[in-house]
Amino acid sequence: MSENSQLMDKIVSLCKRRGFVLPGSEIYGGLANSWDYGPIGIELRNNIKRTWWKMFVHQRDDIVGLESAIIMNAKVWHASGHLKHFTDPLVDCKKCKNRFREDQLTDKKKCLTCGGALTPARQFNMMLKTHLGPVEDEASEAYLRPETAQGMFVDFKTIANLTRKKLPFGIAQIGKAFRNEITPGNFIFRTREFEQMEIEYFVEDKNWEEQFEKWLALMKEWLKLLGVKEKEVYFHEIEEKERAHYSKRTVDIEYHYPFGTKELYGLAYRGDYDLQNHAKASKQDLSYNGVTPHVIEPTWGVDRSFLVTILSAYTEEQAKTAKEGETDTRVVLKLPVHLAPFKIAVLPLSKKEELSIPAKKIAADLRKYWITEYDETQSIGKRYRRQDEIGTPYCVTMDFESLKDNAVTVRDRDTMKQERIKITELTTFFKKKLES
Repeated sequence: MSENSQLMDKIVSLCKRRGFVLPGSEIYGGLANSWDYGPIGIELRNNIKRTWWKMFVHQRDDIVGLESAIIMNAKVWHASGHLKHFTDPLVDCKKCKNRFREDQLTDKKKCLTCGGALTPARQFNMMLKTHLGPVEDEASEAYLRPETAQGMFVDFKTIANLTRKKLPFGIAQIGKAFRNEITPGNFIFRTREFEQMEIEYFVEDKNWEEQFEKWLALMKEWLKLLGVKEKEVYFHEIEEKERAHYSKRTVDIEYHYPFGTKELYGLAYRGDYDLQNHAKASKQDLSYNGVTPHVIEPTWGVDRSFLVTILSAYTEEQAKTAKEGETDTRVVLKLPVHLAPFKIAVLPLSKKEELSIPAKKIAADLRKYWITEYDETQSIGKRYRRQDEIGTPYCVTMDFESLKDNAVTVRDRDTMKQERIKITELTTFFKKKLES
C-alpha cells in the first residue's frame, strides 16, 4: 500500500473513530458514499461555515446573505440550461455491468474493473428528479437543485431593490445541493448530497477582469484560514473547450489530495448569461439601474473544505511515554484555533467527587465563553491523546494539588507545554489565548 493510500486510510479511520464523519444508514448496510457528520464533525463543519460567513458577509458592506429554496420551479432549470447541458458522458461495461464516466477513463475502450468492453458513451443528466403533489406526471416534475447559484440569480432584482446596493455587490449563500454522480467516492470528496458556500458578485462588464483578480486573491486568503499550505494548492486555468457552457474564464483551485490532484474550489466569470436567460424565460426585467450586471462566481464546497482542513492539520509526532527513554506516535490535529471543535477540555485527574465537582464547575464557567468538553473517563494520558486527535487546543487538568493551591494545569496541544494557572485567572488566560 502506498504512503498516500495509508494516509487516506488513517484520515478515514480517525474521522469514524472520533466522531467526525460516520457512514450513512449504517444499521441498514449503508448507502453508497453517504456520510453523516458526527458530534465532533458537525462542530468543525459549522466553524468552517461561520468563519466563511464572517469573512465574506459580516466583514463586508457589499455582500448580503440569502437562503433560497432547494426545490424551485422547474422552469428555472430550463432557463439556466441545466436540463440541456448538465450532463456527463456515461459508459457501461458489457461484461460486469459497472458504470463509469467516460472522461475519467484512461483507456476509453476497457472497463476499469474487469477489462471488459464498454458501451458507446451517452449523455447522462446529473439532476435528481422528483414530483410534487399526488400525481407523478410531467406537470408535477421538479428537481433538487444541483447548485445554489440559481436562487441568487432568480432573487437578484428583488434583493438589489431591497438593499439599494450599488454595483459591484454580491449575494452569498450556504446550502445543500444534489447531483446524481455516476462515480462518487474518495470518502467525502465526491458525494451526491453536498453543501456549497457560494457568492454571485455582480459587476459592470468593463470591470470584470479587475474583480476576478480580487476574488482570486481573497480565495487564497481563505485557504490560509483553513490552515492549508500554499505548496499543497495548484491554480489551474481552464481552457475554453473545457469550461462550463456559461463561463468566459474559470480557474480551478486544486489540492494535492492523497488520491491525486483534484478540484477543491472554483472561480468563474459567468458574464451576463444567467440574468439574460432568466429575463428572457420569465419575461421580467432583471436589469438594475439600466444595466444587466455581469457575474463573478467564487464557489467553495463545505465538505471539501472539511476534508482539506483535516488533511492539512493531521500530524504524527514521536512523544515520550511514561517509561523513561521510550516514545510512541502521537496523532494530533493541529487545527487553527478558530476551527477547533472544542476550544478547551477539562479533565480531572480522578473521578472522585472532591475533584469532579469543582472540575465540572470550571467547565461550566468556561462554557459561557467557549465550547468546552468535560471528560473524566480513562487515564489522563489517554484523555490527552483523544483531545489531540480531535484538535482541542487546550486541556485543563485538576489534580489533588489544586485543592491546596487553587490552580490547575493547562496543557498546550501543539507544544505539550504545561503551566500552572490560578482557577480565578482561567477566563483571562484563555481570552488572551483564544481571542487574540
